[in-house]
Amino acid sequence: MSADLPPAVAIRELRFHYPGAEATLAIERFDVGVGEHVFVRGPSGCGKTTLLSLIAGVLLPSSGTVSLFGKEWRELSASRRDRLRADRVGYIFQQFNLLPYLSVLDNVLLPCGFSSARREQAGDAGAAVRASALRLLEQMGLEADFAARDAAALSVGQQQRVAAAREILGRPGLVIADEPTSALDEGLREAFMRVLLEACADAGSALVFVSHDARLASRFRRQVDLDKLNLAVQGRPAEEAA
Repeated sequence: MSADLPPAVAIRELRFHYPGAEATLAIERFDVGVGEHVFVRGPSGCGKTTLLSLIAGVLLPSSGTVSLFGKEWRELSASRRDRLRADRVGYIFQQFNLLPYLSVLDNVLLPCGFSSARREQAGDAGAAVRASALRLLEQMGLEADFAARDAAALSVGQQQRVAAAREILGRPGLVIADEPTSALDEGLREAFMRVLLEACADAGSALVFVSHDARLASRFRRQVDLDKLNLAVQGRPAEEAA
C-alpha cells in the first residue's frame, strides 16, 4: 500500500447491529490496499454479507468509521454516497440484481449509464463502451448472440456471469464479490475466476471476495477469516489473517 494514497477500504473501531439485535460486527481495524485482492471466508451467519454492505456504504456503522478511498461514508449525504458508489464500486451480488426486462447487453451497460467516471474508463464513446461490454461477455463464455437476449431467459449460471461483467465494466476502484461462483460448475468457475482476477489486476481494482469455496482461497495472496476478525463472535482481540 502506497504511503501517498489512502487505502481502498479503511475500517476503524467498527460496531454494527441491526435494530433490537446484539452486535453483528465488531472490528477494530481492517484495511484493503489500492489494487489489493482479499479473500474473506467464514461460516454462515458470521456477518460476511453485512460487512460487504458496510464497505459499499449500503449500510452505515452504528459507531466507528468505514472509509472508501479516504472518504468516510457517514460524512457523505445519501446522494453523495450514491455517486461515490456508482463511480468507484462494482458490487457482484449473490442475487445478481439483473433487470429482467432489459437485454443482457443493456444490463451490462447500466453502471456506465449512472457514472460518467465509469463510462470514461470503459471508453467514453458509445461504441467503445459497447465493445468493452461485449468483450467482457465473451471472456465470461457468453458468445455474441447472448447480448440481445432478455436477462430473464438466462440460466442461473449465465445470469451470474452477466452480473459480474456488469460490475467489472468501467474499471471500478473496488470490486466487491459476494459468493459469485456459487451457481457455476467447475469449468465455468475456473474461467470466471481467471477473467475476474485478470480484469481487476488490469484495472488496478481492489477486490474483496467472499466465498464458502475454500478451493478458491489459494488464488489470493491475502486471506481473512471473518470469525477471527469479528470481536462480536470471537470474544477476544481482533486478529487479521496476513
